[in-house]
Amino acid sequence: MNGKATTTRTRLDRGRSALGPALELVHTGRAPTRAVLTAELGVTRATAGAVAAELEALGLIRVDSNPGAAAGLQGRPSHRLAIDEKGPVALAAQVHSDGFRAALVGLGGTIEATAPGCVTVSEDPAQVLGEVVEAGAALLRASGRRCVGAGLAAPSAVAEPEGTALNPLHLAWPAGAPVREIFAEQVRAAGIEGPAFTGNDVNLAALAEHRHGAGRGAKHLLCVATGHRGVGGALVLDGRLHSGSSGLALEVGHLTVNPEGRPCHCGSRGCLDVETDPLAFLTVARRDPGPEVSLLQQARDLLRDHRDDPGVRAATEELIDRLGLGLAGLVNILNPDRIILGGLHRELLDADPVRLRAVVADRSLWGRSGGVPILPCTLDHNSLVGAAELAWQPVLDDPLKALGGTLGTG
Repeated sequence: MNGKATTTRTRLDRGRSALGPALELVHTGRAPTRAVLTAELGVTRATAGAVAAELEALGLIRVDSNPGAAAGLQGRPSHRLAIDEKGPVALAAQVHSDGFRAALVGLGGTIEATAPGCVTVSEDPAQVLGEVVEAGAALLRASGRRCVGAGLAAPSAVAEPEGTALNPLHLAWPAGAPVREIFAEQVRAAGIEGPAFTGNDVNLAALAEHRHGAGRGAKHLLCVATGHRGVGGALVLDGRLHSGSSGLALEVGHLTVNPEGRPCHCGSRGCLDVETDPLAFLTVARRDPGPEVSLLQQARDLLRDHRDDPGVRAATEELIDRLGLGLAGLVNILNPDRIILGGLHRELLDADPVRLRAVVADRSLWGRSGGVPILPCTLDHNSLVGAAELAWQPVLDDPLKALGGTLGTG
């Protein structure tokens, strides 16, 4: 093999190994131009060009070779890189105590279409998952887009490697239901291409926020959230979810914050799960929950529209204090560099950020020494985006293997 051929082969090999990292850089918004991509990958301009061209040929990104120089800048502007808005999508599904939602999610965490469904969740997981997959399949048919796979956000700890829902406490599903297997079967039955994955909803929300939202750039990201019922937590370390030895880490909902408090479904009392979720807020505010909309929406509406009501104000303060106690304990144990709050907890932070941060700082050793940033989650439907991240991961790992293609010579 002559020198030119050897150089070309080396460039191709480097390009193949760089495809996944390059796609992730564009996917997470860290490489808006080819010049940034070249620097981040540590490759030559020629190799970066070949990589970008291959990702474009796969229908994943667009390369603007004529971006135009910004006013006052010297030299030739770099090619701009963007997600292909007509590229493939992942099917994302979420089930919660008040229903389900299906969505199509593209690269970059962009939700392309959603379909909510059902108010009452059946006690049969296969029926519910069949309905949410069919809703997603209808979205796919209408879109005409290629599907890379499917992901499900479940309101339960999901045991690994079995993929069973160990504690769907706020659903009538049996403990240990094989949700990953059921979901995969329903995806195949609907004729949807690609692999199917399942994860805990708050874990997936944290993953989505780390890649596309309020958690970007954090090294040790703690996410705590309350959705329709209960409280969940997640920890992202150096870009990876910390799920423990069997997928059950960060069950923060069963951290006791009021020893004499309300009975919890787990058998204890005063857990975050029953002291800081939407039902707890409505109860402390002495409001009877109605059937018209979800508990989460009722709590949000009450907090937004009646914030000056004495009962609502007292409920806000009580839940903030309980939440702050829980967060302080987690700060002492985990030492995160950022905390993000989702669901009703995000609304509580917005209602009185000074009070919540003061409780955490006063009760945590590390909080007093410098303070941990506490921020609201910023993504709408972050659990859905996180479910899609599961389906996108094989593509991010190896685009050529996942989608097919041949790296050109550039």
